Amino acid sequence: MDEYRKQVEENIVESYRQDEDMMILVFAQWCVNEGLDPEELYMQAYPQQQGNERLKRVLELTVPKEEAGPIPDETVLGVLSLFGNEDLAFAVSEAIAGRDKRK
Repeated sequence: MDEYRKQVEENIVESYRQDEDMMILVFAQWCVNEGLDPEELYMQAYPQQQGNERLKRVLELTVPKEEAGPIPDETVLGVLSLFGNEDLAFAVSEAIAGRDKRK
């Protein structure tokens, strides 16, 4: 029973990690689509976290804006909020506001 429970817990943790990587990818691709540097925006939200390795790894999966589908602002904000990244969602909101002012 303990081995089964351990395996279930490991599967849950791995599933969450994969979901979290997808959230990071949505954020990073949105930044690329908007002409923003994902690492710079991340550092605005979390200045105490130097060099986020997961973000760097996921950045390799982004594609040029021309190859990507659109990611609505509401989608990236919703995904960030779902994972409790309120500070990053705030930084994204500020980037959106700045973009909208320039239009």
